Amino acid sequence: MPHFPINSNSSLITNAFESQLKTSLHWRKSTAEERIARLKKIGAWIKDHQKEIRKALWQDFKKPEAEVDLSEIFPVTSEINHAVKNLQSWMKAKSVSTPLPMIGTTGKIHYEPKGRVLILAPWNFPFNLTVGPLISAIAAGCTAIIKPSEMSLHTSALISDMIKELFDPSEVAVFLGDVEVASNLLELPFDHIFFTGSPAVGKIVMKAASAHLTSVTLELGGKSPVIVDHSADLDDAAAKIIWSKFVNCGQTCIAPDYLLVPEDKLEEFLMRAKVYLQKFYDPAFKGIEKSPDYARIINSKHHKRLNSYLTEALEKGAKLEFGGNTNESTCYLEPTLISNISEDMTIFQEEIFGPILPILTYRNLNEAIELVNSKPKPLALYFFGNNSTHSKKVLTETSSGNMVVNDCVLHFLHNDLPFGGVNNSGIGKAHGYYGFLAFSNEKGILKQRVGYNNVTLLRPPYGMKTKQIIASLIKWF
Repeated sequence: MPHFPINSNSSLITNAFESQLKTSLHWRKSTAEERIARLKKIGAWIKDHQKEIRKALWQDFKKPEAEVDLSEIFPVTSEINHAVKNLQSWMKAKSVSTPLPMIGTTGKIHYEPKGRVLILAPWNFPFNLTVGPLISAIAAGCTAIIKPSEMSLHTSALISDMIKELFDPSEVAVFLGDVEVASNLLELPFDHIFFTGSPAVGKIVMKAASAHLTSVTLELGGKSPVIVDHSADLDDAAAKIIWSKFVNCGQTCIAPDYLLVPEDKLEEFLMRAKVYLQKFYDPAFKGIEKSPDYARIINSKHHKRLNSYLTEALEKGAKLEFGGNTNESTCYLEPTLISNISEDMTIFQEEIFGPILPILTYRNLNEAIELVNSKPKPLALYFFGNNSTHSKKVLTETSSGNMVVNDCVLHFLHNDLPFGGVNNSGIGKAHGYYGFLAFSNEKGILKQRVGYNNVTLLRPPYGMKTKQIIASLIKWF
């Protein structure tokens, strides 16, 4: 068990926060070259410590090495490389057009760092979802205090060591611990808070931020649906859905949470899904529990939660189509497919966040859309099909943070797309330029010519001519 060198002592937190004020004011003037140097320093550390990162994630929940490289390390290094390549352009003030009533002026948007920021990170992708937001914060010129999850102990300890090697606490600091540490941090007047986690905790973070009118980015979750259209290639859909659902043992905020399949396609889809489960996780027919490519549930608490969901669903009439085997001592839960789902089941009401995939059927697309719209807006929505009219219908008649057509979860890796939720699934966007904006204040600047003022005729006393000009402005502009 790693030892946490920093506890919840509020004075330590306050000292770090206060020490970052001077740095944040200095970094406000930082150049692209200076910020890029900080980003490259992180990238070099990751490259030199790839084995240690893999080991920490294996210790936390038996995450396969390939999954660590693909889902924890690559998104961060890709984010760094993207920022390094584009930061100079992002930082450059953007000119805006001049509307006719503003003739004689010029307008620009200047991007300034928000200042001191707080990053509250989750346990499910503990390296990626901690260091990723830090990349955006540094690109924007901010200092940061980071609170990794106490559930992923080994990875959190590794992140703490990394930050200590790379930064002075007056620049970036890490505090390890439980909810008491998070509570102490949330009492401080940060300039921005970036939180990744559940909607329930997101509400707590937002309430705490409101005391200081602190802006927030909330990356939350929700029940991300998959709609399989009649026009879908079922083999292609099954392969992609099975991989995206069970990577990281289903503990992914954008994993498919429930599946909507046409009634007459259910049996064929299930047949193909079972083939891919076997192909991906048990090609030698030794049992999925022995697979080196399948992770584990993070802890016994979540293992029991998921078992309770599954047990209740089966007791209420759900049909077990595949899987269901568990091993509490190792937090193993087999990839599981269930059908015949009813709305009174907890598994259909709560975000699953584990390797259980409920499958529902529908008769027409309107029925599927109606069901999706009956739930809070999800972080992601997935549509499989080759009918562009149906795809557009789903796009325009549903709301979600992101939508992916004919695949799942890959949008997280697209640095030129904004990533984030809407309402219950999140506030604000992240990644690439959008992450840079999240930690930046877009300051509008208007410059007027000396000796010229286009509102001279609008000054008091307000005679008939002035009133006529105002009336024309209202009518024409």
